[in-house]
Amino acid sequence: MYRSMEVGNTARVITPSDATEYRLGTVTDVAYSTPHTTYALRYTLRFPNGTERTYPADHVVWCTRADDRAALEAALTKAAVALRDACRIAHDFDADLSSGTASLLRRLVDLARLRLGLTLDPADPAWPHTATEDGGDQ
Repeated sequence: MYRSMEVGNTARVITPSDATEYRLGTVTDVAYSTPHTTYALRYTLRFPNGTERTYPADHVVWCTRADDRAALEAALTKAAVALRDACRIAHDFDADLSSGTASLLRRLVDLARLRLGLTLDPADPAWPHTATEDGGDQ
């Protein structure tokens, strides 16, 4: 669904090409097709590093910090699954690599719990899974 953005909304570049474009930007200007329309042609975004860039309207999407949280949870979960699998492979390959990979996984699990309140449990065979609001598994 198309959602017209206004100055002050937050947005993301759909296909980021550099590190700046991966960040959440704030809309600072909207160029409309005609003066009395809501059809935007371009949006100018200001990124947290102060950089401002202008994009065609179909290159950006409205996004909130809540959307960012969901994306972070998905990315950290994928990373933890990859590290868990790497730990299992490294266990038979090289002891130092195995312990280093396990350390990375432990740090990732701790970071997710401390900063996001996200529980990642690589030891659980059913993991990853999501819990419903009443505490039961889905």
